[in-house]
Amino acid sequence: MTPSHIGFVYNAQHPTALQMTEAVIRSTDLGEDCWLSAAENLDDMRPALNDTRFIVIAGGDGTILRVVRSIAEFGVPLVGINMGRVGFMAELQVHEVIEELPAYLNGSARVEERMMLEVSVAREDEQEPYLTLHALNDVVVGRGGSARLLDIVATIDGVILTNYRADAVIVSTATGSTGYALSAGGPIMYPETKAMLIQPVAAHTGLRSGLILPDYTELELQASDKHEALLSVDGFRDTLLRGDDRVSIRRSQYVTRFLRRHAPTAFYAALTRRTLGMDTPTYNPSDTT
Repeated sequence: MTPSHIGFVYNAQHPTALQMTEAVIRSTDLGEDCWLSAAENLDDMRPALNDTRFIVIAGGDGTILRVVRSIAEFGVPLVGINMGRVGFMAELQVHEVIEELPAYLNGSARVEERMMLEVSVAREDEQEPYLTLHALNDVVVGRGGSARLLDIVATIDGVILTNYRADAVIVSTATGSTGYALSAGGPIMYPETKAMLIQPVAAHTGLRSGLILPDYTELELQASDKHEALLSVDGFRDTLLRGDDRVSIRRSQYVTRFLRRHAPTAFYAALTRRTLGMDTPTYNPSDTT
């Protein structure tokens, strides 16, 4: 059966996101063929996801990452309305939503697929992981409460690459290359690139440059037990690691799907906006009336 509903998700922490989303829903005349949820409550909507054509998200890239965490296994496409700053993942600006959204409802959009990562954590003496998560942006092994550097051994396909002495090590997708990895001096990859990046943060020893790896790579990170280390997945899940924990990272079986009508080159325009420090316009009720 073809999915028939449209989901609308908003960032409840944004002062005007709900107001704007409700205005957009009224403009579509979808009636009962839609549902509405705050991003923080999206897990409550899981029963509706199998009958959802796509989800419209009002918020910044952080809101999109929160939504992806909840819906990855369902493969529901996303359309982002940028209410953050630059918004590398969002498709629409607030002033164009009313005019543009009907084209998405009518099926006039291409599907852009973004590679994701699967991260699992297992004890040294155990084969089965005690934690498995999926990330669209990045996986980070970094310092906990201590200000001291970590020693992190990185292994690629069973071969030791290096022993990083650094604040953290980031393993990023192409999507995440414009996030924390970019702030750490990493290269930018086009979003649909099927690859992963390993990028140290403030490395004192070990390989200091970022390394781009093919998508079939299997990585393992293991932090020394001398200092407290934390695992962070897309910036949402912080897990304290033991010294014998093995953090394994590979390409996920899931992908994130975005609906796009803008040209693929719109990504470069977003890079320009970030370079120039341009802010995203805020919501004004007249934008949706």
